[in-house]
Amino acid sequence: MKPGCYFDYYEPLLRINPDEMFPEPGTPAPQPGIPTPQPMTPSDFEKAPGSPTELGTEYTQGYLRTQIGKRMRVTFLLGTNTIQDRTGILRDVGISYIVLREEETNSDVLCDIYSIKFVNIFQ
Repeated sequence: MKPGCYFDYYEPLLRINPDEMFPEPGTPAPQPGIPTPQPMTPSDFEKAPGSPTELGTEYTQGYLRTQIGKRMRVTFLLGTNTIQDRTGILRDVGISYIVLREEETNSDVLCDIYSIKFVNIFQ
């Protein structure tokens, strides 16, 4: 028996796809044994079970979204022992960031939400 007799018997990637037999004109020919990549759409991604699609107020991001437009002082822990605070008006909240508008310079500051330790919200 030759060693190559059953070469592609258990390897589904080496089987020929009927769509690859007659490709569109101008497309590169597929190489044998290499699957053709298919474009992914956002609906192809799976969501983890129990992950919120819209963050509720029980999450930091969800609560901070209810405070957009308010003046606040945010304290950050940088590294293991460096504390820094920023004061400004909350402009935007993302999954991993917040945007503060500094009153002195009238510029936006993008801040890492995971290093936030305290938020003082002024009424």
